[in-house]
Amino acid sequence: MGKVTGFREYKRQNFSLAPAHERIKHNNEFVTPPSKPELETQAARCMDCGIPFCHSNYGCPVGNLIPQFNDQIYKGEWESAFRSLMSTNNFPEFTGRVCPATCETACVLGMNDDAVSIKGIEYSIIEKAYEEGWMKAQMPKVCTGKKVAVVGSGPAGLSVANQLNKAGHAVTVYERDKRIGGLVRYGIPNFKLDKVKVVQRRVDIMAEEGVEFITEAHIGVDIPLKTLRNEYDAVVLCGGASLPRDLPIENRDANNIHFAMEFLSQCNSRIEGEEIPKEKEILATGKHVVVIGGGDTGSDCVGNSVRQGAESIIQIELMSKAPLERTDAMPWPLYPRVFKLSSSQEEGCTLDYDILSKSFIKDDAGNVTGINCVKIEWGDKGFNEIEGSDFILKADVIFLAMGFLGPEQTGMIEELSLDTDPRSNIATNHYATSAEGIFSAGDMRRGQSLVVWAIHEGRECAIAVDEFLSKKPTLLNARSKSLYEKR
Repeated sequence: MGKVTGFREYKRQNFSLAPAHERIKHNNEFVTPPSKPELETQAARCMDCGIPFCHSNYGCPVGNLIPQFNDQIYKGEWESAFRSLMSTNNFPEFTGRVCPATCETACVLGMNDDAVSIKGIEYSIIEKAYEEGWMKAQMPKVCTGKKVAVVGSGPAGLSVANQLNKAGHAVTVYERDKRIGGLVRYGIPNFKLDKVKVVQRRVDIMAEEGVEFITEAHIGVDIPLKTLRNEYDAVVLCGGASLPRDLPIENRDANNIHFAMEFLSQCNSRIEGEEIPKEKEILATGKHVVVIGGGDTGSDCVGNSVRQGAESIIQIELMSKAPLERTDAMPWPLYPRVFKLSSSQEEGCTLDYDILSKSFIKDDAGNVTGINCVKIEWGDKGFNEIEGSDFILKADVIFLAMGFLGPEQTGMIEELSLDTDPRSNIATNHYATSAEGIFSAGDMRRGQSLVVWAIHEGRECAIAVDEFLSKKPTLLNARSKSLYEKR
């Protein structure tokens, strides 16, 4: 590396966050990166570790060339670092903001010191590329005459479309919502990932490169999947794992109990200027909010509720609180499931663990007023309720954020009787489904996962589709050759 002793000389420097009392007044991003010289110093902390686990399967699903771009940043070679980054990651502007940075938890330096600031460096590289004009439309060099339909415009669908378009195939992306982006558009809050400045900016480049986007097109409902199958040479299903886990306890039919994504998507739509009908509005303003589920989706509900001016917010979780540090059950370089307070939880939220929701409480008008709960303790064979620990949580609105069960079974899967795996995801053989010419990638194939895994899925699926169409593996070099070469 450029600075062999950098990891011994410099301490980690994180992005600075706007104070909580300021950032809750708006829905904009609130991180400030270090200066260019400071980032180059941070890149110098990357050590010549021999085996860089940061870009192994333990660290980075897309295989980012992390030691390489760190060295380039240290040397001030920012444009070269951008080319290195784009050789493996189609959307670093997404992962640089919302990825949990498994690369950092697998960093060798992180075994006994603070890991290298990989995520922050990635964010800064791509933003520098936009600022300098390096990130721009790159037209396909060839035209194969083949047509591909991609269903779903989340990170997996966009990744498939981006790769196949570069290979010279004519790609059309179908999206059932009003705007392109899927999860990154409608699920992740705007204060974590700006929809216009970041998501639409990237979509516009893809459109300029020739990818066609068709919105408000619900395949399998409004448009039969068989229609696409007849009109295109290949179809890729990237509809996500959008079936939420429910909580079927007494009084589940009470008003103002919503799945998390109903609330989150509405929040993002409202920010983008969409009018929400009064009868469909979901607002936390002035209400006692309870979020059931302690993960990132629940945390996103907390952040939006804070910004809407909720009276109180409590987030409860069935599982026990995670340990503060790695245990023997999660040794390095595995991703450690340790407790970490999210930025949204820091803004104003009560957290409670080992809580079982027994029944909802509703008034004579059918509106939810609370939850009957009990504390539990976990053992080798599950959990037991703690006698005498029953209590009631007051609630005017409840958000269910308990994960997802898989893709929606009605519609596309049902129409072509596609094979599914034991978890109800679409079953594939090298991304090919049981129907000829139909492929699948992302959460719809592997189940609920990270944005970075969706990008990986899209890239790998594109290789399979390209080989199917071209009868030769023309995209195999995409793993090591940037689709955004200097021209």
